[in-house]
Amino acid sequence: MRILVGCIIIVSLLTGCETSTFVPKPKGYNRIELSPSQYVPLPDSFPYQFEYPQATTIILDKSWISERYWIDLHYEQYNADIQITYKRVNNSRETLVELLQDSYKLTSEHGVKAYSIDESVLRLPSGMNATLMELSGEVPSQFQFHVTDSTKNFLRGALYFKTSTANDSLRPVIDHIKLDMVHILNTLKWDE
Repeated sequence: MRILVGCIIIVSLLTGCETSTFVPKPKGYNRIELSPSQYVPLPDSFPYQFEYPQATTIILDKSWISERYWIDLHYEQYNADIQITYKRVNNSRETLVELLQDSYKLTSEHGVKAYSIDESVLRLPSGMNATLMELSGEVPSQFQFHVTDSTKNFLRGALYFKTSTANDSLRPVIDHIKLDMVHILNTLKWDE
């Protein structure tokens, strides 16, 4: 009788316990709400004009280099900036070459952390060509551009986030702001 009760208990324990394999939950990403951008014209106090995202605030550059027409388009919601720098070329081939070299140098400085820098040319409605540089990896600036009319004006833009969040988590925001930057380029006009 004891053997029978013991067998029933052992069989009950073996059939009553289900074994399950442990599967860890995948890492989650921050939920980021993105709404379509609305654009407004830049104030006419600059030697360039474009439509910029209404969700941004224009902040005049306060760096150690006091440049009158340098601005940041600040996204409060994403803690990000599009830094816009402007220089006059003044029909100087040397100045243009120097500005282009500086632009490429600033981009290449991210090469330490970037595992790729993809460069492309975008033909703008104005007839100008803009050079776009997309950086992959854990870099502080994921997207940059420069555009010039080759004789009078040079404009450079760079996207920066003020956060330690990994770029793969920021990818939807980066892609969203990249579209805003392309819109800036497509609506760019120089004040003559």
